[in-house]
Amino acid sequence: MGNKLKNAGLIGLGMVAGIAVSLQYSALAQKMAGSPLPLEKLAEFSEVFGTIKSDYVEPVADEKLLTEAMTGMVSALDPHSAYLDKKAFKELREGTEGKFVGLGIEVVMEDGYVKVVTPIEDTPAARAGIQPGDLITRIDGQPIKGLSIDDAIKKMRGEPQTKITLTIARKTEEKPIAMTLTRELIKQRSVKANVVEPGYAWLRISQFQEPTVEDMAEKLKSLYAQNPALKGLVLDLRNDPGGVLPGAIGVSAAFLPANVTVVSTNGQVEDSKRSYFARREFYASRSGADPLLNLPAAIKTVPMVVLINAGTASASEIVAGALQDYQRATILGTQSFGKGSVQTVHQITDETGIKITTARYYTPLGRAIQAKGILPDLRVEETADGDGFNALRTREADLLKHLSNDREAEVETAKLDDLEEEKRLIALAKKSKPVEYGSKDDFQLAQAINHLKGLPVKMSAGETANAVDAPVKKNVEKPGVHKKKPATQK
Repeated sequence: MGNKLKNAGLIGLGMVAGIAVSLQYSALAQKMAGSPLPLEKLAEFSEVFGTIKSDYVEPVADEKLLTEAMTGMVSALDPHSAYLDKKAFKELREGTEGKFVGLGIEVVMEDGYVKVVTPIEDTPAARAGIQPGDLITRIDGQPIKGLSIDDAIKKMRGEPQTKITLTIARKTEEKPIAMTLTRELIKQRSVKANVVEPGYAWLRISQFQEPTVEDMAEKLKSLYAQNPALKGLVLDLRNDPGGVLPGAIGVSAAFLPANVTVVSTNGQVEDSKRSYFARREFYASRSGADPLLNLPAAIKTVPMVVLINAGTASASEIVAGALQDYQRATILGTQSFGKGSVQTVHQITDETGIKITTARYYTPLGRAIQAKGILPDLRVEETADGDGFNALRTREADLLKHLSNDREAEVETAKLDDLEEEKRLIALAKKSKPVEYGSKDDFQLAQAINHLKGLPVKMSAGETANAVDAPVKKNVEKPGVHKKKPATQK
């Protein structure tokens, strides 16, 4: 498990796992900065191009060579930057709207194979039983080792209601598994909610899309209609890979005082040096009404727990970091993914663009999450027996060419070079069933409810924490340990 990952993407969503995307359609609007173009290298490029055209074993179209050159140039920067051809550009825009055609798998590339980070809820992949950690080795019987992540993703995409067969290698199974799935047009609802027990509610956000803030507001109103005197709320961000930045700001703003800083960004371009506040213009569309306007006032003070794990990334880390900095909620679970960078989409032509990392983001107290992640106030593993496959998952710091953390030391993630430890975790995973979030068997959710009630929290087998170890948090006025206060804009 010491292998490094080389790229990342979302099957069907057309976007890299855990993006906080800011769409900027400004074809070639960026000004050239710094020294002039290196003429010697341009001449070298021209020589390579010409040699391929004249000497390669068979003819290669100019368009293909130039497209591949652009793809390589952008993808070499970091795991989250990419050239978007016509199809990828269209799918990215559809993904941010919450609708797409595909299988519904968040993936990364590992040693030439496509590795599943997590299946997206209510999709063909989830219904077929695809699990985190699965390696996709063949598509329709054809080996995929050696393909780029983009080429592998293209093979898994297609028209609605067409079938595809994936061959899966799973550590807990001795033989490969063949699964036939049907591609679908998926209109994904990113917000779920229900009452766990009288007085205590669960609100899950599986991804940050353009409709997420409005959907969350409707769910919160419904919860309070059922339980006007809600005693506690659990915000579930486990396996939430991120999404659009306004969604993260709006979700945070629902629970924080007006005008406080939610997140700040800093990059090379002047536009990337910004602070984002808990105000309508930072999370709502220009023409629409404020979706948070008529929320129950108790939302601002209801005791909260936020659930996170290794799949909690980017926009979901913004929310967890803001609520943690203001001591508005207790963060419970395991260390998050650690994707603290912002990708901006620049439109190059009418149908193509590039998605490029333009900034790092910081929590209200100035913490950089990049390659570190959010550390929970209460570490609680996935099940009472341990973390299972969650402990085998890769984080941002494990990705090749990942952006460094410019303010804090990166948190070392466990390297499973110890064969016996890896065998133990695999044996544990074999015994464990995939967790259905929000169900009566959801161990972390049960511990979150215990914490809200002031009861002891079981961290894993044999470990228990008293409620006083991490007091239930209600609002930003509650005394805390931070010396520096987050900024508020009046």
